[in-house]
Order: sequence, then C-alpha cells, then structure tokens
Amino acid sequence: MGIFKRFQHQEPAVITIVSGLPRSGTSMMMKVLEAGGLEVFTDNQRTADEDNPKGYFELEQVKALKDGDDAWVKDAPGKVVKVISSLLEYLPSNYKYKIVFMRREIAEILASQKQMLIRRGEPSEGDDQKMAEVFQEHLKRARVWLANQSNMETLYVDYNALMADPAPAIKTVAEFLGLTENLDVMLAVPDKKLYRQKAN
Repeated sequence: MGIFKRFQHQEPAVITIVSGLPRSGTSMMMKVLEAGGLEVFTDNQRTADEDNPKGYFELEQVKALKDGDDAWVKDAPGKVVKVISSLLEYLPSNYKYKIVFMRREIAEILASQKQMLIRRGEPSEGDDQKMAEVFQEHLKRARVWLANQSNMETLYVDYNALMADPAPAIKTVAEFLGLTENLDVMLAVPDKKLYRQKAN
C-alpha cells in the first residue's frame, strides 16, 4: 500500500450567465434564479425603478468587458451574473459557463426600450424597422458564435411563452441548472402585471 493519497480532480465551479438583448426579461430571470438558490453577483448600484420595479441585478464591472477588464470573473464561479448578449464574446475562455439566453419579440423589446427613454426624458426617436433588423442579425450571429464555444452551454428561453405559461420554461431552466428542489419558489417569481409591452 502506498502512502500517497490519490486526489480526484475536481472541475471548477461553473459560472451561470443570464443574457439576451436589453429589455428581454433578463432581470426577471435573474430573480427566478435567485429564488432557485443561486447567489446573484451584483453590486446593487443600479436600483429598482419604474421600469424594473423588482431590480436590475446588474454588476457595473461587466460593462468593462469590452475594454479587456475581466478581473471580476475570478469571483463569479458558483454565482449568476447578468451579461448582455453583445458582451458574451469578451468573457475569458478559461472558465466554463452555463448561459440562460432570453429571447423576446423584437417589437416588444423596442417598445420597452422606447418607454424607458421617455421616462428618463431622453430622445426616443428612431427607425424601428432598421433597429429590428440590427437586433435580428445580432441574435443570429450570437447563436452561431455560442454554438461554437466548447466552454459554454446555452439554454434559450422564450420570454413570451414563459409569461403566458411559466411552468414549462422555468422547469426546463431548473433542470438545466440543477435547481429543481426550489421549483415552486421559482415559479412564483414571474409577475404578469409587469409584462407591460406586448406585441399586437
């Protein structure tokens, strides 16, 4: 019998990411995952307001990913952090990620963004058709890119379907992330009263 103990290699903790276009339901999903038992990685700098009464769950440092500032990522394993889809490609490749990617009708996203600008007293003019085309092209590119990342596993969640009937989508999310023990609490999070910009 040898005196040396053989240690089994342990995989590093996965980083959970909630992503999608702005106003696609990412904040709601962050709250769902918090209810499911995941630790939310946020600095609470952006507080709840009329547009997101239950909070944004953002980490300000995430915005600096494009500038090469990813120092915060070392503290993210085992937690969930919100990263908009345009910044996913800047996440360091030496970590493993599980991504819950929110999809929502583009018309609703545009209407929600416009309403937010109006509330802030900012210009809300723009070519919706052109912006919708830009968003659609971005989402196509993001899907192709994610499919080719060996360190990323992505689950796409339809926000519109979730708000119509939360159970199937949230059950799938819970299974994807191993949170099924808290499914009932997660199901209580979606609030149809906050689903205010609906496509006709």
